[in-house]
Amino acid sequence: MKSNYFVTGATGAIGSMLVPLLLEEPQNRIWLLIRAKSPEHLRQRLEELIEFWELDTTRADDARRRISLLQGDTDEPRFALSEQAYGEIVNSCTHIIHSAGVVRMNLPLDTARKHALSAVKNIVELAHACQVAGVLQKVEYVSTIGVAGKMSGLIPETWITETRAFHNTYEQSKAEAEDYLREKMPELNLPVTVHRPSMVVGHSETGKIIHFQIFYYICDFLSGRLTFGLLPHLGNAKLDIIPVDYVAKCIKTSSQRLDFVGKIFHLCSGPDQALKLVDIIKILQCISKEHVLDIPKVISIPLWAFNILTKATKHFIPKSTRRKTKSFPFF
Repeated sequence: MKSNYFVTGATGAIGSMLVPLLLEEPQNRIWLLIRAKSPEHLRQRLEELIEFWELDTTRADDARRRISLLQGDTDEPRFALSEQAYGEIVNSCTHIIHSAGVVRMNLPLDTARKHALSAVKNIVELAHACQVAGVLQKVEYVSTIGVAGKMSGLIPETWITETRAFHNTYEQSKAEAEDYLREKMPELNLPVTVHRPSMVVGHSETGKIIHFQIFYYICDFLSGRLTFGLLPHLGNAKLDIIPVDYVAKCIKTSSQRLDFVGKIFHLCSGPDQALKLVDIIKILQCISKEHVLDIPKVISIPLWAFNILTKATKHFIPKSTRRKTKSFPFF
């Protein structure tokens, strides 16, 4: 059965791993909504994706044939598409996958809200229009486990309605976007599945990822390179990470399962398999020895002392380093 997918975030970590999985089904056709400065830049971005996918000539040509490029923006009304392009999607789109997102922890709240809320409103509007046209089968909405904010204990795979504090504006804006979706789903009877991945990292076998995200900056910090080897005492603190290929496979599978409508999935390692930060430090030290990398010996000090030290030396620390540490959830 032919399926027509509308996908956002194809150039991001999850989307870039998901699209080739969708292309494995020969009947699938895919619209990719991509930000670009010009039609030439748009085509260039597709070629960069094809190179990242490492497709042979035959499969690359097939991908170009079955992918339709859309120069647009998830933040803009109707994704800044022409009336003709938008109408074509409305009348033939069977599946919507929204994986686009600005994964920056330290944006001003108004800016973070604009990215998250504008996008979900546009996705809901498109989904409803496709539903009215009688073609929509499924919507996959990629959120984040960070919508739980600073809640403690086990977080159920349900809507979160409790008042809570957040570590950063990214978490808060994504939580508000989920709130909007929660209100609209029953009102419009939308066939949505919500996915809440934890911190996404590279492929489970190769480590491959299209660009570095916050996990890799955390590793840079935990290596001690940014703080001359001084790190706060981390105790038994853990970091939940999840390979990008696992997330992509889950989203693809969900898009084919109507019995998943209304469900929320936590795509996480979970408390039993999440890595302790001290163990990540050991792994980084082993990697540095194998590759002869120059990283300092790590010295652990109390968190309160580390915070005092960083405040006292903040004028001597590069701004980029200060921005990275501010976004870390364990401070």
